[in-house]
Amino acid sequence: MLRRRAVLAALLPVAACRSPEPTLYTLLPVQGPTRRGGPRTITVREVSLARYLDRVQIVRSAAEYRVEVAGNEWWAESLDAMMTRLLVENLAQRLPGTNVIASGGAITTVVPDVVVEVNLQRLGLTAPQTLTLTAQVSVSWRDSRRTPVSRTASATAPVQGGATSDFVAAASTAAGELADQVAAAVTR
Repeated sequence: MLRRRAVLAALLPVAACRSPEPTLYTLLPVQGPTRRGGPRTITVREVSLARYLDRVQIVRSAAEYRVEVAGNEWWAESLDAMMTRLLVENLAQRLPGTNVIASGGAITTVVPDVVVEVNLQRLGLTAPQTLTLTAQVSVSWRDSRRTPVSRTASATAPVQGGATSDFVAAASTAAGELADQVAAAVTR
């Protein structure tokens, strides 16, 4: 009995030093305006990230040559996979009648009508209560008569408070605005 208490007493400091479990967050789709006349099939390639965003911790800002992360508050999945999934969900809602598929998933389409590619360059606070998402977007059509579109897209969203959940909600809104811009590009 005495030996058991000694072992437990020795383990107590080790247990006290254990880091708390991280809080995990995910971006969620947001409703946007629907558009008619979309292509039959869109393939969304995996979103690529600026390397400073490619981490489990949530990057809240990159300003004044410094990156600020939310220490023990992490993305629930890799940001590139999450942004791809979110873009697919947001586009499917905005383009009823269009089959929107992620290129890296189990489902593929032989020849999509449209391919969407996104390079996420910035996702973070640009002012105390303002989140900015900046991305390079490329839209190319199977129909060679249509000219591919490549441009920089930007979206901002207000951050309603100082909590990480407020930041994530604003990021979801900005990602919805990005989907609005992509939906507009594929229905022209």
